[in-house]
Amino acid sequence: MAATLKDIAKKLGVHPATVSRALNPRTSHLVNPATVARVRKAADSLNYVPNPMASGLRTSRSHTVGVVIPDLTNPLFPGMVRGIQDTLSRAGYTPLVVNTDNDAEVEASMVASLRARRVDGFILATARRDHPLLAELTDRFPIVLINRITDTVQLPSVTADEQHGIRLAVDHLFDLGHVEIGHVAGPTWSSTGHERSQSFARAMRELGLTTTRRIVPVTGWSVGAARTSAAMLLDKHPELTAVVAANDQLALGTIQAARALKRRVPRDLSVVGYNDMPFMDLVDPPLTTVHVPQHEIGSEAARLLLAQLAEERSLAVKQVRLTPELIVRSSAGPLRSP
Repeated sequence: MAATLKDIAKKLGVHPATVSRALNPRTSHLVNPATVARVRKAADSLNYVPNPMASGLRTSRSHTVGVVIPDLTNPLFPGMVRGIQDTLSRAGYTPLVVNTDNDAEVEASMVASLRARRVDGFILATARRDHPLLAELTDRFPIVLINRITDTVQLPSVTADEQHGIRLAVDHLFDLGHVEIGHVAGPTWSSTGHERSQSFARAMRELGLTTTRRIVPVTGWSVGAARTSAAMLLDKHPELTAVVAANDQLALGTIQAARALKRRVPRDLSVVGYNDMPFMDLVDPPLTTVHVPQHEIGSEAARLLLAQLAEERSLAVKQVRLTPELIVRSSAGPLRSP
């Protein structure tokens, strides 16, 4: 038989409620530190394993959180998930991670599955600008959005300061002498694609540069989609000497398109990405990109959700924007004479 709280209490000669408080990260501060240490040592010696189902029956909480990710193959998201897990685990919560492939039907199915498992709240990276499912969920669960936001429902969120990040990329290319700059934009249904595109146009206007027909959106956040759109952009505007891509995958697709057109990067075309996904320093050429603090986004989202749970969702909606930074590598270089 597995050891119980009563077994630990009997071993130490204390009340089971004391053992319960000592082993709970959210209540251990109510117990004398020496007693907490004794309880944890006894729990280890008895191979005690907490029973989340029993705890859930007492508290009406499952101590689980649904984490909904649009594409687990995208290297942007593991850092965020790690930040979520690190913060939730310290509070005694477990993340349940699901993947949607950016498919609304898959997302609805995965969310229904998480609801059936009685998660206490959701952290979603799948928000679309128009997202009916969020309106349904927000009446029933605490929710925090990460990386993307929605136009239709006001929810707590943690994102990067997109306007600042894109301005860093445009300013860097301008300082290198580039004035003929294009933008491979993200999908228009995505807040990140829309906001980065708007930020690019604003940054160009503030520098007195034109963006006429030099912004081309992609159909999806993929290298292949970017390759197609970037080829169209470069074919239509051969005068371009630089491109800002809305994320690193789109930057890699842009580099592939440039090579197919016999344009060398960065000698003939400078390319800047966005997100600073893992291994971007190892591609050829190493990618200049805007670093998004992925782990911090996940950690802050988890903190916002825990705060909602602790206050029974009475907290005001809070939008957090973390500051990105430019990582200079080799994919962008000085403008060369024709």
